[in-house]
Amino acid sequence: MNTKGHCYPRSIILQAVYFKLRFTLSYRDVEEIMKMRGVYVDHATIQRWVYKFAPLMEMQMKKRKAQVSGSWRMDETYIKIKGQWCYLYRAVDRSGNTVDFLLTKRRQRMSAQSFLIKAISNNCRPRVINIDKSGSNTAAIKVYNKRSFSKIKIRQCKYLNNIVEQDHRFIKWRIQNGLGFKSFESARRTLSGIEVVHMLRKNQMIRPGISMFKSFCKLAG
Repeated sequence: MNTKGHCYPRSIILQAVYFKLRFTLSYRDVEEIMKMRGVYVDHATIQRWVYKFAPLMEMQMKKRKAQVSGSWRMDETYIKIKGQWCYLYRAVDRSGNTVDFLLTKRRQRMSAQSFLIKAISNNCRPRVINIDKSGSNTAAIKVYNKRSFSKIKIRQCKYLNNIVEQDHRFIKWRIQNGLGFKSFESARRTLSGIEVVHMLRKNQMIRPGISMFKSFCKLAG
């Protein structure tokens, strides 16, 4: 990759992107760590690398992710983008494995429905989905069942959703040290990378590397 006259090898780019997505670091923190390793790269360049490569990692993870169970816990959490609250829809299976995720600008039935369609198309049709008292999530599942002639069971048991609520905290904690997202697209791409690393951390990759970083590199091809 060529940036401002500098050509950085693939190994350097992967290290910088991994540091940002794996640890609670700002881009300037990653810049300083790379400098300690003898690599002089601007934090804005690292940000561009994350913007470019995180979605590619998500695409590869979809192909290599182990199958999840048919019992899901579905919920959404809040993410602030440019001073406005947006919604990150997420689902895990009964073992805590990530099913899927989707960042949306609004919390409504269409958003929940878009997430459900994405999650099912990338995984399998679940037998049961546990949700909170959200009317939009209930409506989304009912509409999906009606349109696809399926019989996904809706369950509303609060303690069963603790597992997805705890999982939200890891993602929220990961972004707390940044200066905040300046655009929806930047947030979407960065969060996709964080979610991929979180799945690697939970050992959800088929034929992983000998370490999380090696697994991450394998996704890069």
